[in-house]
Amino acid sequence: MSDLKQAILEGKTALGIELGSTRIKAVLIDEAHKPIASGSYDWENQLENGIWTYALEEVWKGLRGSYQALKADVQERYGVKLTTVGALGISAMMHGYLVFDKEGNQLVPFRTWRNTITGQASEELTKLFNYQIPQRWSIAHLYQAVLNGEEHLPRIDYMTTLSGYIHWKLTGKRVMGIGEASGMFPIDTGTKKFYGRMIDQFDTLIADKEYPWKLSRILPEVLCAGEDAGALTEEGAKLLDVSGELQAGIPCCPPEGDAGTGMAATNSVKQRTGNISAGTSVFAMIVLEHELKKVHPEIDMVTTPDGSLVGMVHCNNCTSDLNAWVGLFKEFAESFGVEVDMNKLFGTLYNKALDGDPDCGGLLAYNYFSGEHLTGFEEGRPLFVRRPESRFTLANFMRVHLFTALGALKTGLDILFKEEGVQADEVLGHGGLFKTKGVGQKIVAAAMNVPVVVMETAGEGGAWGIALLAAYRKHREEGESLGAYLREKVFAGETGVKAEPDAADVEGFDAFIERYTAGLAIERAAVESLRN
Repeated sequence: MSDLKQAILEGKTALGIELGSTRIKAVLIDEAHKPIASGSYDWENQLENGIWTYALEEVWKGLRGSYQALKADVQERYGVKLTTVGALGISAMMHGYLVFDKEGNQLVPFRTWRNTITGQASEELTKLFNYQIPQRWSIAHLYQAVLNGEEHLPRIDYMTTLSGYIHWKLTGKRVMGIGEASGMFPIDTGTKKFYGRMIDQFDTLIADKEYPWKLSRILPEVLCAGEDAGALTEEGAKLLDVSGELQAGIPCCPPEGDAGTGMAATNSVKQRTGNISAGTSVFAMIVLEHELKKVHPEIDMVTTPDGSLVGMVHCNNCTSDLNAWVGLFKEFAESFGVEVDMNKLFGTLYNKALDGDPDCGGLLAYNYFSGEHLTGFEEGRPLFVRRPESRFTLANFMRVHLFTALGALKTGLDILFKEEGVQADEVLGHGGLFKTKGVGQKIVAAAMNVPVVVMETAGEGGAWGIALLAAYRKHREEGESLGAYLREKVFAGETGVKAEPDAADVEGFDAFIERYTAGLAIERAAVESLRN
């Protein structure tokens, strides 16, 4: 305890703050990269005039709230006042649209990643660049504003994301970590900067509008993990700690997005590795050895915090329908007067799935609570379907719902692994699907045909991940890569639990996916027939 107290007083720490979609979390780590204090602030996005947004006043209220909660935790645990840290990092949900004029005034409300109002821009830019531009990306929002003829456009001086904005206000620097930047505009992994050719193409595309800016001038400078991203200014320190006790001069790492911090937190920044996050939604990220041969609308191209190319498959639906079925079994048990422990219920039902037939006995289900872009659905209808001759057992029932939680993801992953020949030695799993030991891992290994590792630290989350990136900025040795730093100084000795793919399960999942793909017409009929 006294050692930690001294480390806090001497600033031998690193602070990471991540603004997630429902929670802002601050994590303080020691020199061994272990969390020693934390604080959080809950918040929610607002739908205003058809736009999902957060007010900047709420951003600062939440940041200060999470920092104050962290400060109180330090005081309570160690009996000392937090006045400095060794390094600082800011992370937030990726993408979106934040624009400011020369005086730093916000021009339009923050448009978050959640908005799907940029369909035309996304489609036209994808064709222009021959590069997948998802609706969430900042450049899609900018071009959609151009297409809509929005009046604020001539006054733009700076376009950034949420983490980039906060970092700017804390340090005065208009910079961005390359992982976060890759969700704004395509990255040239050779130069580790925005694609110059595509910037020129965009400027030519909008030249007739005669705006007083060029795209390169309003974008932030791109930095890789470990590079100097400035330091906390006097003004920035007061913005974060209204008491005025936080000292200026703290070195800051490049601001990052939640995808990048997730990669750091799961030690999956090296080529041929990846991570999968499976909860309410699911995404998988594979660090690539080379560019893909063609553009796929199912695959987003982003980067690791140190600039390696990543293929990302993101799906809207994962465990919501599975959880609903488990809730039904809970209700069934309680109707018999049986008190149910939910952890035990999930564990029992999940493990039951391992006893099912490899292909789920011919059963079929769709977990679409909402639409699913990978399979072309704007809306969803959860479904369970079977033939009279299907093997309708509890084991197969649970197995098919675990399989379908990964059905849309599998569709995208098959493009990476089977069409593009991407190789992965292992992926790191985190999220609610992996809470029941061994089960989620085994199912994911079957879907991906890749070993799946779960570490104890995977639950630490993105705030820990950005704290690690801050520590890397402070402590990295000359020529020491981020991968080496994570491997040797953060995760050394933490092997985690590995599940190898079982050949029968892999074959069974492939058979299920054939049934899943063929049955999408059933889901389509349900959407069209079951309307309000």
